[in-house]
Amino acid sequence: MPLLPFYWVDAFTDRPFTGNPAGVVPLDVWPDDALLQRMAFEHGLSETAFFVRTGDARFHLRWFTPAVEVELCGHATLASAHVLFHELGQHGDLVTFDSRSGPLTAARRTDGKLELDFPATPATAVTDAPHAREVSAALGGAEVFWLGRTKFDWLAELREAASVRTLQPDFPRVAALGARGLIVTAAGDDCDFVSRFFAPQSGVAEDPVTGSAHSALAPFWAARFGRPRLHARQVSARGGELWCDLAVATGSGPADARVRIAGHAVCYLRGEIRF
Repeated sequence: MPLLPFYWVDAFTDRPFTGNPAGVVPLDVWPDDALLQRMAFEHGLSETAFFVRTGDARFHLRWFTPAVEVELCGHATLASAHVLFHELGQHGDLVTFDSRSGPLTAARRTDGKLELDFPATPATAVTDAPHAREVSAALGGAEVFWLGRTKFDWLAELREAASVRTLQPDFPRVAALGARGLIVTAAGDDCDFVSRFFAPQSGVAEDPVTGSAHSALAPFWAARFGRPRLHARQVSARGGELWCDLAVATGSGPADARVRIAGHAVCYLRGEIRF
C-alpha cells in the first residue's frame, strides 16, 4: 500500500486552531491529476498543496481545493515553505516554487515569519450599477462603497470594518457572480485593513485567510494610504494576520509589481496518507 507524508499546517497565525489550515503533501513524482483532486476532496481543507523537488532549493508546486485546481494560493504556499524549513530540514533561507502563476519565492526571515513574493493582481474599478447591485445582493444587502475586478476575483470595499466582520453572504448569489471568488474589505480599526474572502464557486464557502487575495488588497490599500507597507487582518471566524509590502521594480509599471506577504505558520498534524 503506497504511503505519502501528510502535514496539516495552520498558516498566517502563530497558534493552532486559527489561521487557514492547509494540507501539504511532498511527492517524489506527479501522479494522475485525478488522484490529486481526490486527495484534496478527501482532506476537505480550503487547499491541499502538492510539490515535487526539481532542484536543491526549487520545487514544482500545485494547489487543489476540494473541487478544482487553482492558479494561485498564498496560505498553502506559506504552509509548504513551513514544511520544508521546519519539518524536512531544507537548508538556506530561500526556496523557489514554480507554479501556474510563475516562479514564487518563500524566504525565512530573522523575525520568525515566512515571506512570500507574489505577483500583484490589482483591481480595476467597475462602475456599472447592475454589477454593484448584484454584489450588494450577494453580500446580504450590504452597501458597496467601491467595486473592482481583479485577474481572479471581485473586490468590494465597505465603509467600515464592523460591516465586514458581521457580513452574512448569500452564497448562491456569490457563486453566480462568476470569477474565482469575492474579496470584501474595509479600513481597519486595529490594523491598516481587514478583509474576508468567499469562493463557493471554487468549492470554498469562506476561506479563513487568503494570501493570494492580498496580491490585490495590497496595491488597493497602498494607493489609498500612500505607502507600500501594510498590516492586515482577515476577520473570518478563525482569523489571521498578514504583513504586506508592495514593490515595483525601477522603470517598470503596475503590471510588474510584486507583493511580499509575510506571516507565521504552525504545524498542527503530521502523518501518512494510505491508499
